Amino acid sequence: MAPAEAVEEAVPHVRQHPLRATLRRLFRHRLFVMGLCLFGIIVLAGVLAPWITDVDPTKLSMRNKFRPPSSDFVFGTDNFGRSLWSRVIWGAQLSMIIGGSVVALNAVFGTLIGAAAGYFPRIDNALMRFNDALMAFPAILLAIGITAVLGPSTANAILALAIVYIPRTARIVRASVIVLREMEYVQAAIAAGAGHWRILRHHILPNAMAPLIVQLSFLFAYAVLSEATLSFLGLGAVPPTPTWGNIMAEGRQYMTDSPWIITIPGVALMITVLGLNLLGDGLRDVLDPRLRIQQ
Repeated sequence: MAPAEAVEEAVPHVRQHPLRATLRRLFRHRLFVMGLCLFGIIVLAGVLAPWITDVDPTKLSMRNKFRPPSSDFVFGTDNFGRSLWSRVIWGAQLSMIIGGSVVALNAVFGTLIGAAAGYFPRIDNALMRFNDALMAFPAILLAIGITAVLGPSTANAILALAIVYIPRTARIVRASVIVLREMEYVQAAIAAGAGHWRILRHHILPNAMAPLIVQLSFLFAYAVLSEATLSFLGLGAVPPTPTWGNIMAEGRQYMTDSPWIITIPGVALMITVLGLNLLGDGLRDVLDPRLRIQQ
């Protein structure tokens, strides 16, 4: 027997912790790392906004309006002389807040609805038909309708986007729960007399987290993009609160003479959505067991 083989047999195999192994696979995935870097830039800009810029994003300065990007004004100024650098940075913070809030609401209510529908067949039909009714409308049109009824504001935009996307999250959780409730270890827990809440909490929901995490990463991108659409249409945050959507809405009529007003927040939005989509693709490739088997 070769010395190396003898050493391998003598040293017991140390099983790597599942979380550590997953993180290692994620950070070896190029798309995930690229998406994390792009999205991380936007998150840091939003978190560090008070320290990155000390200029009030709502401060008017008519003598400085339509200044192109320069050493004095990094991103230039808009039609009211406001610093576009400050408005884009603070807009990043608001986009992260809205996206995070929508994701949190979906994680809670989408999981509860999907778990209840998948685990309790008696209420499955009623919950899913209501879900189907909401999903029959295009997401952005339904969000526009809700915000038009409730009125333009940041809170109403968050509520509208949560209502729009919760049914989609619920269906994904429901599909996972339906499969998991038939697994042998779940049936064994039922036979042992475990309660429904204990089974869901300890045996089903932890194993349904992988597709949910992937869905929420894509949902963050949808929420940021939809919020920008609502703000562009005047149904999101009320001006002069800076959001990427209303910055682009104000700059669209100056595209010929001052293209930076609409281009720069558009690029910031593109980087955010691209980063989140790459992040989601990486999570799906690593966390989806069917893709791991094919590899």
